[in-house]
Formats: sequence, C-alpha cells, structure tokens
Amino acid sequence: MNVQNFIHDLRYADLPVPVAALARRCLLDLIGVAASGRRTDLARIVSDHAARQFGAGEGRGARMIFDGRRVSPAGAAYAGASLIDSFDAHDGHALTKGHAGVALLPALLAFWEAEDLALDDREVLTCLVIGYEIATRAGIALHASACDYHTSGAWNALACAALGARLMKLSPAQTREALGTAEYHGPRSQMMRCIDHPTMLKDGSGWGALAGVSAAYLAADGFTGAPALTLEAPEQQALWGDLGSRWYILEQYFKPYPVCRWAQPAVEAARRLMAEHGLTGADVADVEVRSFAEAVRLASARPATTEEAQYSLPFPLAAMILRGRLGADEITGAGLSDPAVLELSASIRLVEDPDICARFPAERFAVVALTTRDGRRVTSEWTQAEGGPANPLSDAAISAKFHALAGRLGDNRRQVIETLVAGMGMDTGVGAGALAADLAEQVLAPIGDGA
Repeated sequence: MNVQNFIHDLRYADLPVPVAALARRCLLDLIGVAASGRRTDLARIVSDHAARQFGAGEGRGARMIFDGRRVSPAGAAYAGASLIDSFDAHDGHALTKGHAGVALLPALLAFWEAEDLALDDREVLTCLVIGYEIATRAGIALHASACDYHTSGAWNALACAALGARLMKLSPAQTREALGTAEYHGPRSQMMRCIDHPTMLKDGSGWGALAGVSAAYLAADGFTGAPALTLEAPEQQALWGDLGSRWYILEQYFKPYPVCRWAQPAVEAARRLMAEHGLTGADVADVEVRSFAEAVRLASARPATTEEAQYSLPFPLAAMILRGRLGADEITGAGLSDPAVLELSASIRLVEDPDICARFPAERFAVVALTTRDGRRVTSEWTQAEGGPANPLSDAAISAKFHALAGRLGDNRRQVIETLVAGMGMDTGVGAGALAADLAEQVLAPIGDGA
C-alpha cells in the first residue's frame, strides 16, 4: 500500500487484533503521562504561552489537554505535545531513538475539536495507528539519511500532517504538499545537545506537532512543500513498501519509569540485583555502571531541575537504590534535593563498554556492579529495560502505571477514562466523544512546581 492510500484508505477492519490492542495501550499510557505532566513547570510555561500567543482566531479552535483553555489547533497540539514531553514516561521506538505518540495524540485531538469532527472510537484508533506507522518509518528514514541525531519533532511532524490530511480530507496532491512542508519545517534540533545540557527544550515534539498541524492547514490553503525526501527518496522506498503488512506500532516500548530510556537498563539492573541479593540502600557503598556511550553521557549527577533529573543516569539510579522506587516524586519537587540520593548519585561511576556500544541502538544494555559496606561485590547480567517488545509490561502494569501517573485526576475520573479506552473498537457502545471531552477538561490541581 502506498503512503497516500495508507493515510486515506486504511480502515479499522484492516487492523490486526494485536495492532488495535496496542493502539488502546498507547492511548491509555499517553493520557496518564499527560496527567502527570501537569506537575512540571515546563507544562505551566508552555500552556500559558499557548494561551497568550496562539489564540483561536477566526475558527472555534481546540482546548488544550487537561487545561480547558481554547487556542488554535496548532497551539493546542504544541501545548499538548509539550505537556506529554515534559514528563519522560511516554512510549518510544528503539530504531527511531525517540517518540511518536507524544505528538500524535495532541494533534489528533486538536484537529478533532477544531474541525468539529464526528469521530467514532474505531476511527480514533485507526488514526493513531496511521500516525505511529508514518512517524516511526519517517524517524528511521531520517536517521539513515541525516548527518546528525535529531529530536523526535523532526519526524513525528510528518505523522501529524498525515493525520490532518486524513481528517480534513485533503486531496492526494495536498497531502503530498503537507508531508513535504512538515518534513521541511520539522525541528531538526540536535538531541545530544539536550542530553549534554538538559533544559526544557526536551525532544522537540511540541514544535514537531505545531509544524505538522500547521503544514496540513497550509496545504489545505494551497501552500506547496513537496517532496518529503524521507518518504520519496529512492533509497527510502524499501522502508515504505510494507505499509499495511508490517506494523511498527507493535515494536513500541513502554517505560516503567519517567526518565530517559537510556538510563533505564541500569535502573532495572540495580533493582533486580538488590532483590536477588536481599540488599537495601543502606547496604550499598559503591556503584559502577557499564553501558553504551549515549547512556554514559547522561552524566548529570546533581540535577537542579526536573529536566536534568530526567536526562540523568546516576540520579534516578541512586533514587532506585536508596528509595526502592522511581516515580514522579523522585524527579520533581522535594525529590530533587534528597541529600542521600544526591551524595550517592555523585559517587556513581559510568563506564563506556565497547561490546554494549556495538549493540546500540537496536539493543540497549547495562551492567551494574554494587559493592556493599561489608566488602561484597555483586554484578548484574547484561540487562535491558522492561517494557520493550521482547519483555513487555503486562496489562496490569500498564493500568497501574496509568493510575499512578494520573492520580490528580481523582479515582472516578481515572476509572472512567480507563473504561472508555478499554472499550474502544470493542462494540461496547462507548463514545469516543466522551473521552475527547474529558481530556479537554481542566485538572483542578495546581500545575507546575512538582505539585
């Protein structure tokens, strides 16, 4: 199936059962991350900025996720993707070294409300699948053809434009222009800059969503921007030839912890090692980590901000060792100033391992060695993070993660959302519109400052 036909002609009946199930899982996970993102200063700043600078204009606009204020669809997508990106617990893909869903859900919701569309739950799931397939392939294609490692916004912008083309029923010619414009204006920002100097720039997905949504509206008005080379270059054709038969959404990973995926193999290795040997944080005197080069660059040992904590390896590892957990409380607010965690974090040694480096990015391993206060030294096996295709999180774990992240929504609201998502595409009679309306309602808890 060619790209144009895939975008415009795919139907829910074409989706294999596991693909539809993964779309529901992605949806629930993204909603939980968005709810927890309300804890961050990044989300507060971006939402207020969108309210001031991205007015609804002549149209009806769209409400920002869990905010309620109405802005332009591009502004709503920008704010929503930034909200999810602010809390680094969303899904991703190993070969893209980044994230698709973070931009897709906000863009879908923005088009849905701004265009006053009557979408049923099956169309919502189908749109998400289209987005994941376009974004993931575009990310792989970009990394194969560009000279630098770019943030996710550089390629998930194309998927946002594709959703706009489908939902607004753009012609094939307009769709091509939208994809080309999204690729050209997608933020080809340097990801390793944010690894080395963690700030609120994050993974560029807010700007990717903004560029993609804007590209669809521009194309509808006659703006030209084709071709999108990641789709149309001859050397990329094999990557796009299996649309509709190979499903990259099935290869997404889900994070058990709200920090960079590259840090999570070490966190998981330490967690298992301590459980296996019956160790507590008080037993640990020394920590050494061997991993791939990109993980070793996550070296911020004394983070002062949530962003620095999320792009650190030693800090979340120290939190797991000493607190026995790694969640929102460890990377926001008072968790950033825990003196014991900071002291241990500063002492952890990170070592680049050539054999582990050779397996990156398709596989990400870490080996952790712990020395106890009584002189024992225990070493983990080569360990990968939980939640990938080879070691997926259970449905119960995804549900527990959602409820933990979305705690500020309240018990009843969380249960309603989970029930709505679980019933999508299942002939239960639930309405997708009810879910969209809920996601646009404001969360009454304070936003920002780890609240």
